[in-house]
Order: sequence, then C-alpha cells, then structure tokens
Amino acid sequence: MTHVEEELAGQPECWARAATQAAAEGGALPVPGERVAIVGCGTSYFMAQSAAALREGAGQGETDAFAASEFPRGRAYDRIVALTRSGTTTEVLDLLGHLRGSTRTTAVTADPDTPVMAAADDVVVLDYADERSVVQTRFATTALTLLRAHLGLHTDSVVADARAALTAELPQGLIDSAQFTFLGRGWTVGLAHEAALKMREAAQAWTESYPAMEYRHGPISISADGTATWMLGEPPEGLEAQVRATGATWVSGALDPLADLIRAQRLAVAVARSHGLDPDRPRHLTRSVILAP
Repeated sequence: MTHVEEELAGQPECWARAATQAAAEGGALPVPGERVAIVGCGTSYFMAQSAAALREGAGQGETDAFAASEFPRGRAYDRIVALTRSGTTTEVLDLLGHLRGSTRTTAVTADPDTPVMAAADDVVVLDYADERSVVQTRFATTALTLLRAHLGLHTDSVVADARAALTAELPQGLIDSAQFTFLGRGWTVGLAHEAALKMREAAQAWTESYPAMEYRHGPISISADGTATWMLGEPPEGLEAQVRATGATWVSGALDPLADLIRAQRLAVAVARSHGLDPDRPRHLTRSVILAP
C-alpha cells in the first residue's frame, strides 16, 4: 500500500477528531461578524475556497479565499486564516510576516515544529492528519472539516459517508477514460478543483474543473465518448442529460460532497497504477515549496 492510500483511508477517523477539536479551538478561529480571508497554496487554496463559501453562506460574515501569493495586501480584514500542511511554505510565511502586528492571523498546520508556529498569532495543530506522501489527502480534508464543524455544518453522517466512500465501487470503465472533468457549485467548486489537482498530481491525467453552471459555456465541447464528467454535489437541472447526450460518462454520488472527494482521490490512485506511476512521488513536486531568498 502506498502512503497516499494509507492516508486517504484514515480520513474518517481524522474528521471525527477534527470535529471534536473544533469546539476547543474557538478562540483561534473566526467569530461571527469578522471579515475574514482564508489563504493557502495548491490543495490548501482549494480548501480555502470551500471554507470561505461555507462561512459566507452560513451568514458568518464576508469571507474571501486567495492563493497566498495573490493576497491583496492593501485590503483590510479582521482575521486571516492560513492553511499550510508543512508550515514551511514560503508564500504563506511571507504573508504572515507582512501581516504581523496589523491583522490577526491563524494558521492551521500539521507540523508543530515548523516556522509557522511563530509566524501566526494563533495556531491550530492537526498533527494526527499529517502525511508522508507529497500528494495531500487527509490533512486538507481534515482542515476543512475543522472549519466546517466550527461553523456548525458538520454531522456524524459525514464521517459515515466517508467510510462508505472508501469501499464504494468506482463506475465501471472510469479508470480508462481519456479525460476527466470535475464540477461543483458553491462550496463544492473548491472540491472540484481539488479533485482535478489530485488526478494531475498522482496520475498525470488530463483533467479540468469548473463551476457546474459554467460547463455549458464552452468546456462541455470536450465531452465525448471516452471522457468523464464528475459532479460533486447537486447538479444544475438538465446538465446530466446534456453531458450524457455527448457520449461522456456522467458520475455523481449520494454521499456528502466532501466524502465523495475520497472517491475521486481513490480514482487518482487507481489511474496512476494503471499507468505504472507511483502516486506518492508526482513528478516535479515536493512536499513543500520553499523558495530561495
């Protein structure tokens, strides 16, 4: 078993722990009414997108998401939340240093022995969700679960769905698809982007991702026999029929969308294996991007 397989299989237990931990971390996490930005890089940026949509949708306050390198430094926020598995990512540390003394910052990390511990005003450590694989799975989803639980949007059924996602059969023939598109709506747009990233990282697959309503505005032209379109969450009316009419495989699920992301992670591993690739060692990537001065 690869590290990524072991780690993605541990997500239900990690989510259950994060949901419990959220109640104890209230002082470090945004409170209702705060104007908040959530930042990250790569996978953490996509989780930031989902968390921001959930928080604003819950009426907790205006919430934006940015890649750490693209944060608008002239814009005022009450709090910045940085998601960083390694705690060493250059863009995140640079931003936290810039904000020191002017804006309250919180870091959510997996490693308590890294520079982010001193760079942020508050730190939430999810060390039980740390990973050996370069390809992120459980830390990202556990961080999102922490924030989701903090908003009161997590239930035990999500963990049950996560367990179901580990054993559910993938649609027949899906692994052999030539191209994959992932779609989302609202908070699941970030999940769609993350699913596509997993396929690119682990399996070097031709993969795209879009807000579902945007798929009709051009991207659907790629749909054809031998391609797959995967919807995370509730699809827009009529879209499934349109995609099926192209000959493409339509994939959706009855599970919680975050749990359905586990199925997409499993697909990435399966496609990697079918191509003779090691999903733990994606080409050109390292666990953390640390830039030279």
